[in-house]
Amino acid sequence: MQRRDILCALAAGAASAATPTVRAQASARPIRIIVPFAPGGPIDQTIRLIAEKSRDALGTIVIENRPGGGGGIGVDLVAKSAPDGHTLGVAAVAMHAINPWLFAKLPYHPIKDFAPITQVVRIPNVLVMNADTARRLKISSLKDFLAYARANPAKLNYGSGGNGSAGHLGGEIFKSRAGYFAVHIPYGGGAPSQLALLAGQVDYTLDNLATVGPNIRAGKIVPLAVTTAQRSSFLPEVPTIAETFPGFEIDTWWGLIAPAGTPKDIVTRLNSAFVAALESPDIKSRYAQMLAEPRPSTPEQFATLIQREWQRYEGVVKASGAKPV
Repeated sequence: MQRRDILCALAAGAASAATPTVRAQASARPIRIIVPFAPGGPIDQTIRLIAEKSRDALGTIVIENRPGGGGGIGVDLVAKSAPDGHTLGVAAVAMHAINPWLFAKLPYHPIKDFAPITQVVRIPNVLVMNADTARRLKISSLKDFLAYARANPAKLNYGSGGNGSAGHLGGEIFKSRAGYFAVHIPYGGGAPSQLALLAGQVDYTLDNLATVGPNIRAGKIVPLAVTTAQRSSFLPEVPTIAETFPGFEIDTWWGLIAPAGTPKDIVTRLNSAFVAALESPDIKSRYAQMLAEPRPSTPEQFATLIQREWQRYEGVVKASGAKPV
């Protein structure tokens, strides 16, 4: 039996006179949001927060974790659900931009099978080194890193959450642009990869800030550069890779989707509720603690992002030679 966690209790009794419009819109039937990863990670946490914040507008919201298949199991379940606004899911760079090119066949189409609702967050990836390794090699900046990597081919290695993961592909793109060679070591997920970095088993990773942030704060790993086009407000002193290699940009993003065919008025109502939650001061504060940047959008804007990322990663995946294991 899959783990279910009811975040939002159904409001009992009639709505108060002060909020008739909001309560009239809330559905008596629960909304299920399928998170295609195990509980506790950044995606799971951010979705739970906005689900809780949206309960006044939408009623009961149930979070259902369906991990497996690189996120594909949960996403496929959303694609095959009734398009009535009561089953929603998560779109992310892995399932909608990378996996379509990594796997020979998927049970869902990343564009045709879904109705985007809103982007939820954007998180920069960060090039980080094990702090002891950085001190030993006298690397304290991106310039130092590149000088060492170019002068010592294959002496550096980097970890990722697996072949074809965002960390792997980001590492390959960076190596290609920067003109050096390092050995890729895939792990069975982001957590094992970070543990290997902390233990000094790998020299560096390109992982999302929500994951590496606590260990940056603890001084266990050293941030050398961020992968977004602009510097992160959470690490303003850390340069972007684009400052050295113009045009370099990799984001970790995710958002909410419904099955294709969901009526436009339902998508609009869901978008309104979730965007209001993302724009609230308390959600901004909670996300900031996780080093995640809220990115509310229109359904059309989120659809454009998914389409663009899907097209962009085709060449990246093919050039990397990544294969699923």
